[in-house]
Amino acid sequence: MESLENDFSEIASLLGDKSRAIMLWNLLDGRAYTATELANCSGISLQSASNHLAKLLQKNILSVEKQGRHRYYKFSSPDVAQVIESMASLLSLQQDYKKVKKPKASAFTYARTCYNHLAGEVGVIITEALISHNIISPLNKEYIVTATGKQWFLKLDINIDETQNLKRSFAHQCLDWSERKHHLAGALGDVFLETLLKEDWFRKHKNTRELIITAKGKQHLKQLLNIDL
Repeated sequence: MESLENDFSEIASLLGDKSRAIMLWNLLDGRAYTATELANCSGISLQSASNHLAKLLQKNILSVEKQGRHRYYKFSSPDVAQVIESMASLLSLQQDYKKVKKPKASAFTYARTCYNHLAGEVGVIITEALISHNIISPLNKEYIVTATGKQWFLKLDINIDETQNLKRSFAHQCLDWSERKHHLAGALGDVFLETLLKEDWFRKHKNTRELIITAKGKQHLKQLLNIDL
């Protein structure tokens, strides 16, 4: 038991450091970054950033991939990204926290990526619409795709059986830190967002996790889910 407590304390300490926390927050866009880029975003020297990254690699929080002269850092698994995003939900427990008013369509809290799936107000609205149309159904902390849902996703060229066979969580509830409600995550959430981007219903905002919903996307989501975005 003491060993487990010490291990947990060490991981909590790793995530709690301000510079490392900023690095991890920026990695939530799903891309890999060099040590120089992570140093710049956290406002520290390259040497200091390298020391922080070495500690995160040692505990399997991050993984690194070499390409040419560069080394690119990213989360070691989607589970790690889920933990980092979930930590943000604690923001609303602070006494001086103020819920952001409904932002403009391009704002960070309106539509953004959460690792590789859709988050923000739009992510919650779409998830709730999927539930109300009996496409998915919440069960404990997961989502179950109904028979109706399998056919619905197939219209978007998303094969549910193939997606379920991916070696990771299929469809789980991710607590959206800005909305305080759940959105769709897991392999299904990733494939769903990938499809929305491929169909040009959403576009990524350059150098940020913000997403922009297109006129085409608004039209199709209105037809498919009867939602106005």
